[in-house]
Amino acid sequence: MKTPTAEVWRKYMDAETFDRIREMDSVAQMWAYCVSEYAQETAITDQKPYTYAELDEEVARMRTAFADLKKGDRVGILIPNSYLFVRTFLAVTTAGLTAVILPAGLDEKAVYGCCMKFGIKRLMYAPELKDKADAASKLPGAPEMLSADPMPAEKTDAAKVEGKDPCVIMFTGGTTGKSKGALLSNAAVMQGTVNGCYGYKQVFNQRYLLILPLSHVFGLIRNLMTSLYTGSDLFICRDNKDMFRDIATFKPTILVMVPALAEIALNLSAKFGRNMLGEDLKTIICGAAPVAPYLVEAYHQKGIALLPGYGLTESANLVSGNPDSINRSDSVGIMFPNQEYRIEDGELWLKGTNIFTGYIGEEEEAFTEDGWFKTGDLARVDEDGFLYITGRIKEIIVLPNGENVSPAEVEARFNALDFVQDSQVFEDQNEQGKPILALEIVPRQALLATKGAEDAKSYMMQELEKVNRSLQGYQQVNRIVIREQDFERSPSMKIVRYKK
Repeated sequence: MKTPTAEVWRKYMDAETFDRIREMDSVAQMWAYCVSEYAQETAITDQKPYTYAELDEEVARMRTAFADLKKGDRVGILIPNSYLFVRTFLAVTTAGLTAVILPAGLDEKAVYGCCMKFGIKRLMYAPELKDKADAASKLPGAPEMLSADPMPAEKTDAAKVEGKDPCVIMFTGGTTGKSKGALLSNAAVMQGTVNGCYGYKQVFNQRYLLILPLSHVFGLIRNLMTSLYTGSDLFICRDNKDMFRDIATFKPTILVMVPALAEIALNLSAKFGRNMLGEDLKTIICGAAPVAPYLVEAYHQKGIALLPGYGLTESANLVSGNPDSINRSDSVGIMFPNQEYRIEDGELWLKGTNIFTGYIGEEEEAFTEDGWFKTGDLARVDEDGFLYITGRIKEIIVLPNGENVSPAEVEARFNALDFVQDSQVFEDQNEQGKPILALEIVPRQALLATKGAEDAKSYMMQELEKVNRSLQGYQQVNRIVIREQDFERSPSMKIVRYKK
């Protein structure tokens, strides 16, 4: 069915703010609009502030480096989070070219592999990655590789770019050249960018902090692009070890975070008795992994709205967002406009402006014959149109009796306990080698200290067993382990799931 129009979001926003939101066809159109609206306001803070006008001047000069390329040609970007990345990305996309964003941590062989797989015509690299680029350039058939700094002296006008034109290729996960690349059109990128404006009151002229990698769709679309679109100032945190120092200096009003980072900040706040995210912070956009209801409630008590959402690389990040998280803390919210959805055998299928064009260099077919993208996520929608993600199809555990168990659905029940920070349900074996369901949890130690339990482990086991007994028989776990260390995590801070 079709999702509601943007009007469904009006009641969650100030009317004047809602009416300022307008859809754009391309990054080039958006950037021209931003420069005309916010010329003298700060766009990026990276060691020093850069206004929109200053950034535009340098973007125009940077475009000259691509004057010999044809519209749609692919340009690789091997640059870590920095002002240099922003300048290069805008120059590539406003020149009508396709940006291929490579994680800065790739080694030279993976860089070369990506260049060949994705048909990159030119690779722009950060000066500190010169050795890596030079090594890749010596391999057979490698494209030209240029330092993104310094810039040409001459300026080149932006190209005429349409919504259907390709914009960016992004990895769907992992950090090797074997990862799939999803191609997003300009229309998809702009739909994701505009979707980031819905559902909260203070939207324009905010102060963002960039923590997430720009090689990840959540960082690129929701953190960078929505920040620029709204005339906000984006402070670039070069090293996440300095995150809290940068927060104290910059005083952000809005943050885009994964749950694990929000959890760290909450634990530090409990330990030091103050808000580690600053007194000016009003909103946290949280996603890329399941958000525990406890986080929503704990931040609400601090006067901060933590808003969960749902999206994929293939959907230009944003499919839904939760503007009413305090009342529906287990939901990923309302579907954004210009989409259609179906739920087939429990799986969420999508169509829409924000959906990607396809995987590049892969034989895998991404769509059904009638054009639906199968997300691989199990979902349901309630009577009020709020979306709930209940698991991943590929993570389903098939028990010997034929019952199917969604680990995420079971984990959500345990995660509702306030002392459970994270959990993982997986298939294991008992002493006789027979398959069983097992659960491991990571507790919130700071919160446990407030419980006053003489034996914290016994208290936790009793509460966990209560939840376990409330589950359907086939969902109940046979072994519970309380971990002392966090789970292994991916670069995007997702839990690395155990494999059989």
